[in-house]
Amino acid sequence: MPTLIPVADPADPRIEAYRDIRERDLVGRQGLFVAEGRVVLEKLLLSRAYQPLSLLIAANRAEALASLLAQVPEGVPVFTAERAVLDAIAGFPLHRGILAIGRRIDTPDADALLARLPPRATLLMLSAIANHDNMGGLFRNAAAFGTHAVLLDSDCCDPLYRKAIRVSVGAALLVPFARLARGEDGLALLARHGFTAIALSPSGETELADLKPTPRTAVLLGAEGPGLAPDLIARATSVRISMTPGLDSLNVATTSGIVLHHLMSKARH
Repeated sequence: MPTLIPVADPADPRIEAYRDIRERDLVGRQGLFVAEGRVVLEKLLLSRAYQPLSLLIAANRAEALASLLAQVPEGVPVFTAERAVLDAIAGFPLHRGILAIGRRIDTPDADALLARLPPRATLLMLSAIANHDNMGGLFRNAAAFGTHAVLLDSDCCDPLYRKAIRVSVGAALLVPFARLARGEDGLALLARHGFTAIALSPSGETELADLKPTPRTAVLLGAEGPGLAPDLIARATSVRISMTPGLDSLNVATTSGIVLHHLMSKARH
């Protein structure tokens, strides 16, 4: 286990990155992100696309975390603090008692990411997903159903925002993603890499139950309310999910789970 470094002063400059976490969420972290909780830390330590820069844990949790801390790469400092000090650093009661600062080290552009994918692959292409809870749920479902990658348009929020990572239960650190440049034609990019695009819409022409996936399928999802832009729907295979009459929409993360489960099930037959 690495040597633990006690911190007694919330103003200690060594833990500056952890100070006032919620306020820092609003202004960004210059390419860094916060991982919160044991499960998320486990995912961070497993990932090849990210690296931990430091850890800050509650002193009374150190012994119970010994096996996990043993996986921390050499040279990564592990700070400990009593609960009162930890809460003062974070700016709110930190019930999980585990934080880490991480950095993404694998940042492919969208074209390079698609070029890496296997001959049979499924991906999500997201448009204007601005809610961090939904983003976390989308990544959690993507991981659960074996999605190979996620593409984000320029109006999507950051999957590495602290809340998005937490809601994804660390899946945002496991599913590869890339962001399209503003104005980049995502559908043209998908076509160049052999993907069939399906666009989810309440008015979709094809019922999901009747959809037969191709070896490479991209699922297009838009923000709740406005949904996908009409031109995207027109250029893709539009798909709807049947539901009770009088209701025509689902939470976008719920929609992703239904669609990805369908695609995974069909791929097995």
